[in-house]
Amino acid sequence: MKAAVWYQARDVRVEDVPSAPPGPGEVAITVAYCGICGSDLHEYADGPHAIPVGEPHPESGRRAPLTLGHEFSGTVAEVGPGVEGFSPGDRVAVEPHYRCGDCARCRAGEYNLCDHFGFAGLMGDGGLAERAVVPSYMLHRLPDNVSLEQAAVFEPAAVALHAIRRSGLVPGESVAVVGLGPIGLLIVQLAARYGAGRVVASDPSEKRRDLAVRLGATEAVGVGALPSGDADVAFEAVGTEGTLRDSLAATRRGGRVVLAGLGGTFAFDAFALVNNEQSIIGTVGYRDVHPELIRLAAEEGMDFTPIVTSTVPLADVVAGGFETLLGAGSKEEIKVLVRP
Repeated sequence: MKAAVWYQARDVRVEDVPSAPPGPGEVAITVAYCGICGSDLHEYADGPHAIPVGEPHPESGRRAPLTLGHEFSGTVAEVGPGVEGFSPGDRVAVEPHYRCGDCARCRAGEYNLCDHFGFAGLMGDGGLAERAVVPSYMLHRLPDNVSLEQAAVFEPAAVALHAIRRSGLVPGESVAVVGLGPIGLLIVQLAARYGAGRVVASDPSEKRRDLAVRLGATEAVGVGALPSGDADVAFEAVGTEGTLRDSLAATRRGGRVVLAGLGGTFAFDAFALVNNEQSIIGTVGYRDVHPELIRLAAEEGMDFTPIVTSTVPLADVVAGGFETLLGAGSKEEIKVLVRP
């Protein structure tokens, strides 16, 4: 089968790899769509960051070279020994978190904080391939009225919904969203759905600001134009020191800032943070949100696909996907789906 295999930074090859059968507790999926995530871009541009290159990941048993892609959906092709509840032909969304089930955080139900934290497609083989094999606990069956394209966007939507839950958003509270990439835009859409009284979104791109308004933002402004000290909750969805400072400045005294972007080491005014009694909240991945996203799509008709700007074949994943998102096309593209 064909797969997009990461060897090292700037070296992703679409090549033939063996199509392994599912082992005990595993399911083989014919992949329909797989999104390219910001994490994938980081790995392609200057990785490895999360991809194991020395010791194999303890849950997947894999290390580089491995198949990228963790935002995917597809159809069950084959089930391994001991798998119950899934049959060939089932349409599924993949929740790609690995979990051991035995550590303290897993036993507490916080499987996104598992001691063996990881994702299929980063710490194990993923969905940028014609076929993927994953543990059956990663699968969510789809109702007939939820498309496989929609299901491929559930993974970034899960990141957004988990961030909102982490924020403790109360209906009627005001929200600022700093950065309108896929996660920021989905935070806008879901914050509006869950009752935010005002959603102000900030981004340098007019195209992304316009889309934010279509998705439910009350107002969309350029960089540096957020109302000062106004938001009950700010979501930093870029991952830079400057956007963290902007988020803190946009948040009222006693407010909360949720870090949803992938950043490094930041400096900020801790004295002001203490005096303003603000909280900085981390969020990673998601847990127990996919059933709610499926319900929103199936029963309320919520559509998460407006963030999708292009769909490319697997053979074009490097030039039409990674290179486009990192290059001149980055101003036009938001979410690129790959259709193996």
